[in-house]
Amino acid sequence: MSDYRHLTFSVEDSIGYLTLNRPEKKNAINDTLCLEIEDVFRNLPEGLKVILFAGNGPEFCSGLDLSEHTAREPFEVVQHSRMWHRVFSYIRNSGIPVVAAMHGAVIGGGLELAICAHVRVSDETTFYRLPEGRHGIFVGGGASVNVARVIGASRMTEMMLTGRTVRAEEGERLGLAHYVVEKGTALEKAKELAATIATNSAYSNWAMATGLSRIDSMSADDGLYTESLITGITQTSGEVKERIDSFLNRKKS
Repeated sequence: MSDYRHLTFSVEDSIGYLTLNRPEKKNAINDTLCLEIEDVFRNLPEGLKVILFAGNGPEFCSGLDLSEHTAREPFEVVQHSRMWHRVFSYIRNSGIPVVAAMHGAVIGGGLELAICAHVRVSDETTFYRLPEGRHGIFVGGGASVNVARVIGASRMTEMMLTGRTVRAEEGERLGLAHYVVEKGTALEKAKELAATIATNSAYSNWAMATGLSRIDSMSADDGLYTESLITGITQTSGEVKERIDSFLNRKKS
């Protein structure tokens, strides 16, 4: 178990368990928590296959910790936003698939954090909100790109303008979650999915976790070219031959 102030991180059976641990603050994000997340992803142990992301207490993450918000000059705000972008990019692009187990509040910066996970599980208590308009601010942790790509710019605009609450079932329909499960079972479902993902080829997991989002932002021709390059990298490894041989032998038996 790693020693952090605002989160816990441990590894068991090649699965990393990263848990936000500020329950008294509803796991609100401050700079310390952000930088601790970065430290985890910059120092991932060898052999790690999947990371499971969760929140301790009644909420997954209630967003930016406004109690620690300080007045900044414009350029300082830009730098602060870019710090969030840098940290969250580690989640999206480390090459290790991330499964998020969500419950309760997934608000503002909490949604910006959760949307970085490659697989997202919510339970029935989960709700989403983008309240920046109420606070007179704008998203700064990547939502204008990452959330908008999932639900569309029009829907995100509506959520920000109205500040309304999106419940778990609607969130799944919009793509904010891939699964909705019974209250209190999101972590159990996320563990099941993480265990399945861990049995995949590490090459394939890397390609899927890092390649598809990049291809999505390319032109069609560039995307197809990049697909071919990734295919060349993944399908020529010795592990792939072993897996295909095993599959074919199993079908013969």
